[in-house]
Amino acid sequence: MRTTPEENEKLGRILAEKANQSKGETAIFLPLQGVSELDAPGKEFWWPEANLALFNAIKKYIKPGIPVYELDCNINDAEFAEAVTGKLMEMIKKEEE
Repeated sequence: MRTTPEENEKLGRILAEKANQSKGETAIFLPLQGVSELDAPGKEFWWPEANLALFNAIKKYIKPGIPVYELDCNINDAEFAEAVTGKLMEMIKKEEE
């Protein structure tokens, strides 16, 4: 079952509000080519407008100071994993200092 743009707008607001409550360093990564294996160009759940509703809501409701990184890849691509883990390792290193 695929979420609609309206559902994704609500979900984006919820996710941003939860991130806004974080006590430590926080970052948001948005995979512009889909949020699942089935949500990729040419796949069954590919619906860019629905994803855009999610991403726009996150950017609208996230508080200043929390960076939002938009990556032109799918959430399952190595590029996305490398970017997220790289940022996580950077955050961990800062905490250890």
